[in-house]
Amino acid sequence: KAARAFLAWGNYVLSRRNDLPPRQRELVILRVGYLCKSGYEWTQHVEIGLRDGLTLPEIARIKLGAQSPEWSEDDRLLLLATDELHHDKFISEPTWTALAGRFTEKQRMDLVFTVGQYTQVSMILNTFGVPLDEGQTLDPDLKGY
Repeated sequence: KAARAFLAWGNYVLSRRNDLPPRQRELVILRVGYLCKSGYEWTQHVEIGLRDGLTLPEIARIKLGAQSPEWSEDDRLLLLATDELHHDKFISEPTWTALAGRFTEKQRMDLVFTVGQYTQVSMILNTFGVPLDEGQTLDPDLKGY
């Protein structure tokens, strides 16, 4: 029962009902996967991110986070908020205010939902030792985790 409910919530996060554009949603999911050192999550969402408009250089840069100067302001804020949620479990007032100037209230809520969902997914995958699918290769930056 828990798995069914969890999957239903996950389906919301990955659906069009989530108001974050797919490219930005994948940016956030990949940052969570990297921060959580979830090789399975990272590997799966690299492919999805490429389909949804991220480039290989952008995906490599996700590992650096918001401080990389090549990000647009929207992407930088999403990465900063993701890092704050990961490390502090909330988005700081300055970051939330900056997000409010660029994203709707629902998009900001969906950002929090997405980070929370994929943090939990990463915890599950890491703890249960879910292996990569056949033919996939673990990113060398995630080896040893």
